[in-house]
Amino acid sequence: ALQKRIVAARKAAAVEDVLLVCEHPHVITQGRNGKREHLLASEHVLRQKGVEYYETSRGGDITYHGPGQIVGYPILNLGAIRRDVVWYVRMLEEAMIRATSEFGITAERVAGKTGIWVKSGDTEEKLAAIGVHISRWVTSHGFAYNVSTDLRYFDLIVPCGIADRKATSLEKLLGRSVEQEEVAPRIARHLGE
Repeated sequence: ALQKRIVAARKAAAVEDVLLVCEHPHVITQGRNGKREHLLASEHVLRQKGVEYYETSRGGDITYHGPGQIVGYPILNLGAIRRDVVWYVRMLEEAMIRATSEFGITAERVAGKTGIWVKSGDTEEKLAAIGVHISRWVTSHGFAYNVSTDLRYFDLIVPCGIADRKATSLEKLLGRSVEQEEVAPRIARHLGE
C-alpha cells in the first residue's frame, strides 16, 4: 500500500525519487513471469510455517521474502534518468555487487540470470534477487538481498524458477553474524552513485 501511494505520487511529480528499505515477515511472491508449479509447498504447509503467498505485478518468477533479508523498493523516475530497463536492472545488480565486495566477498552476474551470484564449487548460489515493475517510466518493486535469511524457506519454492541453483546469505558466506544495518547503508550508497 505504501509503495503504491509513493509510486502514484512520483508519477504525479509530487515527490522526489525514493528508496524504501524493509524486512518482510515470511512471504512468497510470484511475479508476472512466474509458474505456479514453482511453489513446491501446499497452502496447508505454508499456513503451518506462517508463510503468506501473493501474486504481484513485478517481473520475474517466484521468490521468498522474510526476516534477515533486505528488501529494497527504489521508486525512481527513469524517464528523467535513463529510459532503459536493462540498464536499470544492471545498475541494481552493480550496487549490490559493490556493497558485497566491501565484505570481502566477490559477487557477480551470471549470463541469462538476473540477480547477484557467488561462486560455490562448480556452480553459483544466489545472494540477491531482482524483480521490477515499470509504469510510465516510474519504477516499483526492486531487490531482495539475503543477509541473515533462514535459507530453509527457499526449499518451499524453485527460487526464481531456477531448479539447479541454491540461495545463499551474506552471513553464511562470512561465517559470522551480520546485521542488516551493516549492509543496507552500503547498498543505498552504491545505488546513489
